[in-house]
Amino acid sequence: MRRLRSSTVVLGGMGVLAATITACGAEPDRRCADPVTLEDLPGYRCESGGGGDDDDGGTTTRGAYYYGGYVRDQRVAGGSFDRKAVDTGGFGCSSSGSGGG
Repeated sequence: MRRLRSSTVVLGGMGVLAATITACGAEPDRRCADPVTLEDLPGYRCESGGGGDDDDGGTTTRGAYYYGGYVRDQRVAGGSFDRKAVDTGGFGCSSSGSGGG
């Protein structure tokens, strides 16, 4: 039977621990989107609470952060406006909730 050196065991254990911590603490991707139309918006619309006068009669669109998912045809999909509902995955992480709009 071959014995492992203690330094090998410690370094291996530290690697697993580091991977677990970084995977569980990872934040999902975040983008600004219109909560009604799901249109992908510039980030400042979420930061400042809306744009200035737009070309459509002066209305403004306030964006909300959309977590996870992807953008297709200028619309967000596959994620959620609720950050807790988005699974970041990873080794040793427990996930609760589900994706969706």
